[in-house]
Amino acid sequence: QAQLVESGGGLVQAGDSLRLSCAASGRTFSTKAMGWFRQTPGREREIAAAINWDGSSTYYADSVKGRFTISRDNFRNTLYLQMNSLKPEDTAVYYCAASLYSDSSSVVRQDSMNWWGKGTPVTVSE
Repeated sequence: QAQLVESGGGLVQAGDSLRLSCAASGRTFSTKAMGWFRQTPGREREIAAAINWDGSSTYYADSVKGRFTISRDNFRNTLYLQMNSLKPEDTAVYYCAASLYSDSSSVVRQDSMNWWGKGTPVTVSE
């Protein structure tokens, strides 16, 4: 059974960095676009970043652009999110997800996300 497992979350101070990982198992996701989403209580889930199947195309939400970097290692079946210059408003549960399709636009549309992890919490204090 295909599974996505996030790790790397934690409690940090504003200005710090974190690197999230999403390890995939049960099948290869090397041909699938993937993305990182985040959600805080009482708010809708929002996309943070997306990447196409081979890493040649990426998308970032305006709120994280210039601070976050999404990448993938298809050999290791792992997705990453490098988060720098963290702000308190980045506090959320972060989820990785994989699309049925290979293009990052499918992740941005959020209409074909077929696999989801259970999330890793990130808390950024003042």
